[in-house]
Amino acid sequence: MMEVSHASLNHGDLNDARSGRVPPGAVLGSDAAGVVTQAAADGTGPAVGTRVVAMAPGAFAERVAVDVTALAPVPASVDLAVAAALPVAGLAALRSLRAAGLSREKRVLVTGASGGVGLFAVQLATHAGAYVIASVGSAARAEGPARAGASEVLIGLEGLSMSPDIVIDSVGGPQLVQAWDKLAPGGSLQSVGWTSGEPAVFPPYATVGPAKSLNSFLNQGEFGGDLATLIQLVTEGALTVEIGWRGSLEQVAEAAKALRERRVSGKAILAIGSAETEASVVGR
Repeated sequence: MMEVSHASLNHGDLNDARSGRVPPGAVLGSDAAGVVTQAAADGTGPAVGTRVVAMAPGAFAERVAVDVTALAPVPASVDLAVAAALPVAGLAALRSLRAAGLSREKRVLVTGASGGVGLFAVQLATHAGAYVIASVGSAARAEGPARAGASEVLIGLEGLSMSPDIVIDSVGGPQLVQAWDKLAPGGSLQSVGWTSGEPAVFPPYATVGPAKSLNSFLNQGEFGGDLATLIQLVTEGALTVEIGWRGSLEQVAEAAKALRERRVSGKAILAIGSAETEASVVGR
């Protein structure tokens, strides 16, 4: 059992609420950071008082039960608000890049690159030595990916001059179709989100040609090891977390509106049961 101090809001949480995947009245959320208040009965996992980050269904609560395989300790040098940003978006970036076969000097296209998954993917791919092309929705959103290390920042896919070996797509819709068309033979497109909410319509013969793959993606399995990897990268300064909105859980509707209107660069962080009461879109 952990006492939650911070949680983060993801586009997937909004979709859960709208789609009915999470029943009305049930607790939303997956990203949580806080302190262990009751250790596992079998003696596994961290001790009471340990600061942890977790992938935890029902994270928007003061306390939540977490499987010991779904959490990782957080050192005192890492802010729990920063740690709370890591599970859904950080794991999606780390694991989708791994599934796509990330290696040094591969060309990686990241769409929605100013969002949570996108900024993590840009940093992780850059850290691995890849050539990273970041795609954003407007010029106003280009600064974050450039600061995160992208070799190029494009508005949409306008001006894409090379065929990427890997695409990490969180936009879906027509841009996914465009990215598929640009993908190099032998390449992998990982579909990790669908923030556009628009259908993807492939023209005839779009999937006939040299072999390449379009892969669906979902965070699943045990999370503790990869969460520990992300925390270690944060500790080393190899991975930074951009917080674009922060406020209290009571202001979650404001956070959701900011996400839907694409006014959040990076992550939206909710303080649970704390004195943090004034919502703000950071940097605006």
